[in-house]
Amino acid sequence: MKTDDERTPRFGLRSFRAKFVLVVGGAVLFDLLLSGGLALWNVQKLSRDATSEVGEGLTTANQEYIRSYAQSTASSVDLLLDRVHGDVKALAGVLQAQIDDPARQQQVGATLAQQAPASVKVVYDAKGDWAQNLPGALSVVSVWGYLLGADHAPLPSVQQEIEDSTVIDLVAPTLMASGSSKLQMYYIGPKERPIFRTVPYTDQAQTFDRLYPGHNKAEFWEFFFPGIYASWQEWARDPASRPVPDEITQTAPYTDAITGKLIVSFFHPLWTRDRTGIAGTAGADITLDQLAEVVERVKIAETGFGFLTMSTGNVVAINPAGQAIIGLRSSSDTGAQGVTGLERSLRGSAQPAIASLPLDQNNDGVVQHIMLDNQGERVPYIVVLKRLKPTNLWSSGPIKSETMSVGIVVPEREIYASLFAAQDSISRATNRILLFQIAAIVVSLLIVFAAVLGISKRITRGLRALASAAQRLQSKDYSVRVSIPTRDEVGAVGTAFNRMAEQISFHTENLEQLVDERTRELGDANQEISELNEKLRDENVRLGAELAVAKHIQMMVLPKPFELEAIPGLEIAAYMRPADEVGGDYYDVLQNGSRVKIGIGDVTGHGLESGVLMLMVQSVARALQETNEGDPRRFLDRLNRAIYKNIERTNTGKHLSLAFLDFEDERVTLSGQHEEVLVVRADGEVECIDTIDLGLPVGLENDISPFIATHDIRFGSGDVIVLHTDGVTEAEDKDRKLFGFERLSQSAQKRHGASAEEIKTGIIEDLMAHIGIQKIHDDITLVIIRRT
Repeated sequence: MKTDDERTPRFGLRSFRAKFVLVVGGAVLFDLLLSGGLALWNVQKLSRDATSEVGEGLTTANQEYIRSYAQSTASSVDLLLDRVHGDVKALAGVLQAQIDDPARQQQVGATLAQQAPASVKVVYDAKGDWAQNLPGALSVVSVWGYLLGADHAPLPSVQQEIEDSTVIDLVAPTLMASGSSKLQMYYIGPKERPIFRTVPYTDQAQTFDRLYPGHNKAEFWEFFFPGIYASWQEWARDPASRPVPDEITQTAPYTDAITGKLIVSFFHPLWTRDRTGIAGTAGADITLDQLAEVVERVKIAETGFGFLTMSTGNVVAINPAGQAIIGLRSSSDTGAQGVTGLERSLRGSAQPAIASLPLDQNNDGVVQHIMLDNQGERVPYIVVLKRLKPTNLWSSGPIKSETMSVGIVVPEREIYASLFAAQDSISRATNRILLFQIAAIVVSLLIVFAAVLGISKRITRGLRALASAAQRLQSKDYSVRVSIPTRDEVGAVGTAFNRMAEQISFHTENLEQLVDERTRELGDANQEISELNEKLRDENVRLGAELAVAKHIQMMVLPKPFELEAIPGLEIAAYMRPADEVGGDYYDVLQNGSRVKIGIGDVTGHGLESGVLMLMVQSVARALQETNEGDPRRFLDRLNRAIYKNIERTNTGKHLSLAFLDFEDERVTLSGQHEEVLVVRADGEVECIDTIDLGLPVGLENDISPFIATHDIRFGSGDVIVLHTDGVTEAEDKDRKLFGFERLSQSAQKRHGASAEEIKTGIIEDLMAHIGIQKIHDDITLVIIRRT
C-alpha cells in the first residue's frame, strides 16, 4: 500500500507549481521582459541623446555670450581710462610747453598774476603753518610751511613757481567741462618746491590737516606718495625703465584729502628742459564711483554682476549685492604716512573658490566653473575674467606694471535657463511616453491577472482551508483537521498539517504539568535568594560600621592643631583626604624635647589593609622617637624591620614609600625614599630634592640599611618645605591631564611669603580646581613646613 508522500506527484502537469509556472510565469515574463523592457530602454536612450546634443549647443552659445559681454565691459573701462589719460596728457602738454619756453612761461605768469591777483597771493595760516590763496580764484594753491620764509611769505623761488603755475587756470576749467567726468585737475611742483594748485577751488590745506596730521612737517612727495618721485627720476635717466611705455602713472584707490571720497589719481610727470630731471606733475582725479558705474551697469541674466580687480586681487569696483555673494570684506589701510587706501581683496574672501581664483594671463577670457556658499546652500556659478590694457601703477613704493581685470559672475542656473527648459521639455516628453508604455504593461497585467484568477480559484481552495484551520489552531483548538482531496502540493501540505496538529495536541496536554513543576521550583529558588539578600544587607551594615571605626581611629592618630602650634620656630599646616573610607597615606609630626621629626609616606593601594599598615607605621615611628633614637639611618632601618615582620605575618603583600625630616636649628636632614621634596626659599626661588637615592620602600626587604642615605637641607627664616604624596601630582582633570609637579611648584612659588596655612589652602584650591568634578582615585596628603 502506498503512503501519502508516495501518492504526491513531485512535478507533474497536475501539480500546483506546474500550473503557476505555465499560466503566470509565461505570460508575465514574455510580455514585460520582451516588449516593455525594449520599449523603455529605447525611450531612455533617445531622451539621453537629445538632451546631450541640445545641452552641448546651448552651453557653447551661453559661454560665448558671457565672454563677449566681459570683452565689451573691459573695453568700456579701457575707454573711460583712455579719455582720462587724454585729458591729463593735454594738461601736461600745455604745462610742458611752458617749461620748455621760460620766457613765455614768465610772461604768461606775470600777465595772469596782474589779471587775477587772487590766484598768486597767499595768506599765512598760523594754526596750520601753511599759506593758501583766498576763495574767489579759479584754483586753490597751497604752500607748505617748509616752503615759507621767516616772514611767513613764500620763498622767492616758490613765489615764482606759484606765478608760473597760474596757466592751469586757463586750461583746466575747459578740460574739466569736456571729456570724461573728473573730480579735479591739478599741478604739483617738483620735490624742491611742491606747491599744490588744484581746479576747482576747495579748502585744500584745511582738509589735509584734518585727514593727514603731521603732513606739513614732512616732505610732500615722500609723505603722500613714497617711492613715486624716485621712479620718475629713474625714468628721466632711462626712459626704457618704465614698466609700461607710457607717461601716465595711475594710483591704487585711496581717500581724497579734499572730498573724502575714494578716488583714483592719474599723474603725468613734467620734465626739465634738458629732460634730465622732474619739473613737477600734472594730474587728475576721478572718483571710484565713475569706475564702479561702468562695472555696476553689468546686467547679465537675473542676478549676474561684474567687478573690477587689480592683479593683486584687490577689488576696485563691485556692487553691494555682488560683494556679499563673493564674500568680500572691506578695510581701510592707513599707515604712518601715505594716502589712505582701500583693501578689499579676493584673497581675503570668505568663499574659498573666490580666494583661490587665478588672475594670471593664462585665464584671460576662460570660462571657470566654481561653487559658492549661499546661506548654507552650495550654488554653482560661472566666472569669466577679461584683462584690461596694462598701465603704470603706484600703490606704495616703486611704480610697477599693473593689468587690471574685469570679472563677470553669473549663476549657472540663470545663464543655462534655456538649457534647463529644453532639458525639462525633453524630460516631460519622455515621461509621457513612459506613462503610455507603463499603461500598456498594466493592461497586460490585468488581462493576465483575470486569467490567473479564474484558473487559480479551484487551486487555492485547499490553501483557504489550510488558512482557516491554522487560525483555529492559533485559538488553541487542537482538534482541528483539514480535508483536501487534491493530489498536488496543496494536498501534501494538508496531510502534513494534520500530523502537526496531532503532535501539538499531545505536547500541549503534557506541557501544563511541566509548567506547574517548574513554577514550584522557581518559587523555592526565589525564597533562597531573598534569604541570601537579607544576610548580604546585614553584612554590608557590619562592614560599613567597621570601616567607619577604622577611619575614625586613623584620623584620631593624626597630629592635632595644638600640637603643631606648640612647636617653636616652625609653622606646620597639613591636609589629608582618603580616596576611600580608609586611606593609605601617612604623615606625622613627632616632637621629643628639642628634636622634631616629620614623616610622610604612601602605602601601596588604599582601603582598610592600607589604613592598618599606616597605623602600624605611626605606632612604630612614635615608639622609636620616644626611645631618643637620633640617628636618621638607624631610625628608618629599625622601623623597616618592624614593619617588614608585621607585613610578613599578615601576608598582605603591601609596602610603602616613606621619608623623614629631622629639624635642628637651621638645618634639616632628609632620609628615606618618597616623592620629590619641594623647597621654596624666602625670596621665591624653588629647589627640588629627589629622594630616589635616599632609601628603599619600607616593608619590601628585611634589611634596607645599605640603601639608606641622608641629605642636608639649609632651612632659613621664611623658607618653606612642601611634602606631598602622589595623590597630589597624579590627580587628573576631565581631559586626563595630571596636576603634576610643575603645577605644584608654581602654586607654592606664587604664594611664597604667606603663612603655612595660606600656602596649604591655596595649593588645595588649585588642585581641586584642576580636578573639577572628576572622581578622586588616590589618597591626597599635603604638608607645609615654614621656618618663622
